[in-house]
Amino acid sequence: MSGSASGPGKWPNNIPLQPLQKFDWSAQRPTHHDADPGLIAAVLDRTQARPSGNWFVIAASDGIGTEHPIGVTVAGVELVAWRDRTGRLIVGPGACPHLGAPLARAALDCGALRCRWHGLRIAAEGVPGWTPWPSHDDGVLAWVRLDHIGRQTPTPAPIIGPRPPAHAHLAAVTTMVGVCEPVDIVANRLDPWHGAWFHPYSFTHLDVLETPDPDSGDRFVVAVTFRVGRRLGVPVRAEFTSPEPRTVVMRILDGEGADSVVETHATALGPGPDGRPRTAVIEAVLAFSPRSGFTAARRAAPMLRPLMRRAAARLWRDDLAYAERRYELRTTQVPPHR
Repeated sequence: MSGSASGPGKWPNNIPLQPLQKFDWSAQRPTHHDADPGLIAAVLDRTQARPSGNWFVIAASDGIGTEHPIGVTVAGVELVAWRDRTGRLIVGPGACPHLGAPLARAALDCGALRCRWHGLRIAAEGVPGWTPWPSHDDGVLAWVRLDHIGRQTPTPAPIIGPRPPAHAHLAAVTTMVGVCEPVDIVANRLDPWHGAWFHPYSFTHLDVLETPDPDSGDRFVVAVTFRVGRRLGVPVRAEFTSPEPRTVVMRILDGEGADSVVETHATALGPGPDGRPRTAVIEAVLAFSPRSGFTAARRAAPMLRPLMRRAAARLWRDDLAYAERRYELRTTQVPPHR
């Protein structure tokens, strides 16, 4: 596995953290010859043709509680989401059917919404003029199915890839918003070659080992070392796949944390005040390890989750700039790969 700089007998190979050589960013091997724009575009086109079942991620599961509703938008559609007294997720139109009051500001009354304008009570089964939409809670993310937006054949549940066991993983969800469209977020993730150049604080010794066939598939396999400080790193082998049009999944195949996944979901919010589109990146990190020490790490989840979110947010501050630049280029001029 690439990334270790220790010689025989100097550093045990069974320790996840391996020492790194002194890093010279400008001296690493350029990847622009490997990052074929035509290949990336072809893979992206295939992902956009896949079925989604009309499901959209709206929030982290733990971001929706039983104390008050939350308001979100998907493709300009105003939604309200809350949980009833049993913890069941409910998602529906965000406007009160009486006179259009914002239901995100409603009070929760025994698991139902109570509109603050005139007191209309809306329970999970709905009322005349207000019907809930299909929703799904997978324990990490909350989803809504909007058939009139997705316009595909609906599926009973979202289309996601394999995850580590729910009882044994440590999950953290990060949400950020950019001026772009979901396709720009997915395109960013389907370019693994930019990792060590654009994110040297997080990745080093990145080699793309496998690329998809030009005419089929979407699987990239990379060897990469995740940095832990300046002189230590964790070498792994990972794959990138896209199970549906708005999602890219990175799964660790070999190395520390094998079977851990990072799910990057892109949800169109609608136009911002400037008329340009806004897209939410909702990224779920599901960390897993069979090591006994990981059980202790899971017990420390309240302290670790903010650190995991902070690391993801640092990456996405850069990657949103990448996605926003891509959006700007393809909507104002001819993109270089077309």
